[in-house]
Amino acid sequence: MKGTKSKGTWSFRTKLGFPSFFISCCIFFFFAGFYGSMLLSHDISLDGGGMAGPRLLESVEEVSEVLVPMAHGETGDSNIVSIPFQVLSWQPRALYFPNFATTKQCQSIIKIAKSNLAPSTLALRKGETAENTQGIRTSSGTFISASEDKTGVLEFIEKKIARATMVPRSHGEAFNVLRYEIGQRYDSHYDAFNPAEYGPQKSQRIASFLLYLSDVEEGGETMFPFENGLNMDNSYDYKACVGLKVKPRRGDGLLFYSVFPNGTIDQTSLHGSCPVIKGEKWVATKWIRDEEDK
Repeated sequence: MKGTKSKGTWSFRTKLGFPSFFISCCIFFFFAGFYGSMLLSHDISLDGGGMAGPRLLESVEEVSEVLVPMAHGETGDSNIVSIPFQVLSWQPRALYFPNFATTKQCQSIIKIAKSNLAPSTLALRKGETAENTQGIRTSSGTFISASEDKTGVLEFIEKKIARATMVPRSHGEAFNVLRYEIGQRYDSHYDAFNPAEYGPQKSQRIASFLLYLSDVEEGGETMFPFENGLNMDNSYDYKACVGLKVKPRRGDGLLFYSVFPNGTIDQTSLHGSCPVIKGEKWVATKWIRDEEDK
């Protein structure tokens, strides 16, 4: 059959014939589907689902061409700083920072602290004594300020914590470096001080940053038993290791907030350290206050 012409338009089907038309359609839809699937898979990979695409991680050169640093104030940064994190929970507000410090930095902090360790103590509430609170906190530790560290590692970590929290370094207490050996633990407690229990406070601990200095073979997790409102029926055993549990990994950081923006204590920020079952746990804690620590 010859092709026909009608009003200046050729009939594609009659011009090629049915077999040719059918093959052409197959080829067309094959390439359309192929390229369409590539575009779709690329979009999925960028959203974090499906398989990782080849451009999931952009090169530094590509990022720098898009993210041009803005003019900054006297106390700002001249370059773009990215600190990866994961939201672990909104109740309490807990963020996880993988690879926050290097292995070498962690080993340096342990070396500084090792010779000055002493049994950890507690801030006592009204009516409590060292005798009737024995067994609540069984680790050993020491306080080290960044100015005491001649290597500069603690100063570097302190500055990075300030970037991650957006709270000035001057609001942080000295690092409390702790060692937990087999069987040692810290029962569930609050880092914030309730004035009704501890008396008037000059300032309040609003957040805590834990830098894990070692891996732990088994146990030693940081736990939040009241996560998402669980176990808050007054029957919880403060020694029980339940709820949201964060396994220590050397170099990783954990940030959680003890109070709400209005200053009231977040009851779900109750937390503790599960007993170490196998290995040894080292952690450097930075408590952050609502006013400068003097």
